[in-house]
Amino acid sequence: MISAAGWPLWAVGILFICGLVLIVKGGDLFVDSAVWIAEVSGIPKFIIGATVVSFATTLPELLVSAIGAARGSNAIAIGNAVGSVTANTGLIMAVSIICIPAAVSRKTYSVKSVLLLAATVILFAASACGRFPVWGSSLLLGIFAASVYESVTSAKAAAGATDKAEIEKGGIPANILKFIFGAAGIVIGADFLVSSATEGASALGVSEAVISATIVAVGTSLPELVTTVTAIVKRQSSLSVGNIIGANLIDIAVILPVCSFISGQKLYSCPQNVFLDLPVCLAVLLIAIIPMLIKGRFYRVQGAALLAVYLSYVIFISFFNPF
Repeated sequence: MISAAGWPLWAVGILFICGLVLIVKGGDLFVDSAVWIAEVSGIPKFIIGATVVSFATTLPELLVSAIGAARGSNAIAIGNAVGSVTANTGLIMAVSIICIPAAVSRKTYSVKSVLLLAATVILFAASACGRFPVWGSSLLLGIFAASVYESVTSAKAAAGATDKAEIEKGGIPANILKFIFGAAGIVIGADFLVSSATEGASALGVSEAVISATIVAVGTSLPELVTTVTAIVKRQSSLSVGNIIGANLIDIAVILPVCSFISGQKLYSCPQNVFLDLPVCLAVLLIAIIPMLIKGRFYRVQGAALLAVYLSYVIFISFFNPF
């Protein structure tokens, strides 16, 4: 991970612009390749979004949180992972729902959505004592294993029931290169943006917990944002929502257990995590998931509510944070 500490302001600005260009172009290439994978394999785009795309777009969160845990910066490790889920849902999914308030298949979305809610509740309960215990990590990894199993079985069933698109000659190498360069672009670009934004915020004397839950969390969620915006432009709403749900599951059920093991079971949660970050995270997930499970569709008012909660959270944590 690049460090912009001590850089002059003009250099930080150039780093920010480079990061923006990389993630925008990388997101475009990545969505194209993901859609191609879905078409030629016969696997639904939701499954592709919830697995392949989600793993690649959560690499920045994993990298930042793992480095934070290794260095003993628990606020960054936990705040980034939880804050990314809140940003993914309250900002990125909100934008997607407002732009494309589509009907969805509850059968397709319900399992991963319920697993995501369960993982968040487990994280909330496990962190309540101020320390992330072994049993919490074990349960979260179990939920992730169940998610992978569900994705594999769904993919197998869909691949056998869906006609595959004809593979154009020369299409395989081109799309493999798109996938690789697209993933590299969004990961490196997010790294540049986070480093430049963090350096600028640190100069203002903002606490590490606030930076990790806002600037760092949004910065590491930029791949999901770019992928979602690109998917919206290309009218691939299933890929967009599938990517967000899959990314959230990885953020909670994989990144935090990994950080816990890296830190030697010394991953501690601060009061801001327990009394503010996690409750808001759970609240936006409930707003996003429960209406979809009941009605089988997303509504613009639902997206507006998510965005309102997220913006209120950011304003509160930035200007009125009691922790």
